[in-house]
Amino acid sequence: MTFKRKSYEIAMKILMIIAVMTTVSLALFLLGYVLVRGIPNLSWEFLSTKPSYLTGRIGVLPEILNTVYIVIGTILVVLPLGVGGAIYLNEYAENKKLVSLIEYAAETLSGIPSIIYGLVGMLLFSNSFGTSLLAGCLTLAIMNLPTILRTTQESLKTVPQAYREGAFGLGAGKWRVIRTVVIPGCIDGVVAGCILSIGRILGESAALLFTAGISHSVSSFFQAMENPGSTLTVALYVYAKEQGEFGVAFAIASILMILTLIINAATSLVGKTVDRRRNI
Repeated sequence: MTFKRKSYEIAMKILMIIAVMTTVSLALFLLGYVLVRGIPNLSWEFLSTKPSYLTGRIGVLPEILNTVYIVIGTILVVLPLGVGGAIYLNEYAENKKLVSLIEYAAETLSGIPSIIYGLVGMLLFSNSFGTSLLAGCLTLAIMNLPTILRTTQESLKTVPQAYREGAFGLGAGKWRVIRTVVIPGCIDGVVAGCILSIGRILGESAALLFTAGISHSVSSFFQAMENPGSTLTVALYVYAKEQGEFGVAFAIASILMILTLIINAATSLVGKTVDRRRNI
């Protein structure tokens, strides 16, 4: 190895280490800054009550429940559609031009600003179901469908064709091969798509302002789907931008950080459990 080539490799290695350290430092700084500013403003009353304008009490229990409802409702809609569409495109579709067109459309949809989704969701879903969490869930489902579709599809392509041929050689049908061989082999991609979608759902506010509205009522899941409600991100925007309550805003931001970490850890744990059972 020449001196010039060795120096080049050392320089590139140093640059990559600097890039990694910069990325990690920025992430840790953001996480630490939000938690340091937000956790001191958290209290049991803040987490377990709803706001009261008569007494001046501030609580985020409705927003926490609405955020969980939005995540559950959106995943229940988008996961079957995204995974089913990916399976069809990768395993059943024979028209490759149509598959390429759908893939191009999905990639285009993933780059559209969320405010446009909110406008379309308001015209389609809010006019049909009223301003409600259901309209917000359907809008977010459209937003996250390309993510689930593309991550699952790329994960399906990583399953070796020999696995399918071996299952067919043993006499298994098409759907049985997909259900018992292909899907377990790409469960990591499905989990990754879920994590990305949940992160985008938790961080979305523009589309929900148009479709889900703002309300502080506490209700059950099915009742909440029929009524307007604000999520944590919408409440963060209202408190920070319109009311100037930055302490409350940082407290809500810390809750979002903690929820994101918990949901990501739980989703990864489910994926590892399924993968472990598959290998037994």
